Amino acid sequence: MKVWIPHPAGRSLLGEMPPGVTVELLADPARLPSSPAGVRFWVPPFLAGPDAGALLAELPDLEVVQLLSAGADAWVGRIPDGVTLCDARGVHDSATAEWVVAAILSALRGFGPMARAQGRREWAYDEVAPTDELAGKRVLIVGAGSIGAAVRARLAPFEVSFTLVARTPRPAEEVHGVDELPALLPEADIVVLLVPLTEQTRGLVDEKFLAAMPDGALLVNAARGPVARTPALVAELASGRLRAALDVTDPEPLPADHPLWELPNVLLTPHVAGSVRGLLPRAYRLVGEQVRRFAAGEPLTNRVVDGY
Repeated sequence: MKVWIPHPAGRSLLGEMPPGVTVELLADPARLPSSPAGVRFWVPPFLAGPDAGALLAELPDLEVVQLLSAGADAWVGRIPDGVTLCDARGVHDSATAEWVVAAILSALRGFGPMARAQGRREWAYDEVAPTDELAGKRVLIVGAGSIGAAVRARLAPFEVSFTLVARTPRPAEEVHGVDELPALLPEADIVVLLVPLTEQTRGLVDEKFLAAMPDGALLVNAARGPVARTPALVAELASGRLRAALDVTDPEPLPADHPLWELPNVLLTPHVAGSVRGLLPRAYRLVGEQVRRFAAGEPLTNRVVDGY
């Protein structure tokens, strides 16, 4: 069988392949490395654009699509019958958790205003001090999966308290259900969004969600832009009542004339939480394991079911 991968480095990172498996490089969807016949396992590019899925119709023997991203929202509903979709759950835990911690600290300690003052060569102590601090904060993590667990582990030394929310409550683990958010939000100083984008989570952060957050609270979105309703987010942030650290937006990329750019209480990064140097080794380690499982007729991990 043939396996198509998008990165030249992937060949050496996959590990030993089973007999009969041919790995080919598909870096440009417009230039196929060989006939599509026989391609049973395809790895699309990381953060592939909307056009990447068009190749699905050209792969008659395809059986597995293995994503390099933790989110599968761009692919759910587009996969042909009989093809298994798998995400890269676990690959991005450390990198995304690092971004969340960095974003929270940067927002609370005023790194944005200080960086802008540095650009003006101004010693801005009187402007920014005293800053807020992380110690003692109440952190609400919305999305208690593997990334949520990684965020909790990295924030724990900062003397914070946690509340976790998932699609389905897990009382034994003290994880609340999404329907409990109205009661939990008023008690949170920091709300971290880590949910996948599904029909249930699209627009989850709306006017009521934001209104329930206490004055001065920080919203951190490391999920997907459409999880938050942008007009509601802009209106609440423009009032100055809340703060936000956003790695994702809707639309994305954010247009140059969008009002989010101008708000001093918003920290923006260009969807970089998972884009680190260690991505490819971790991602292709997973891909290699999946190919070996598939070739041996063993069950695949990280199968996407109902958008998760």
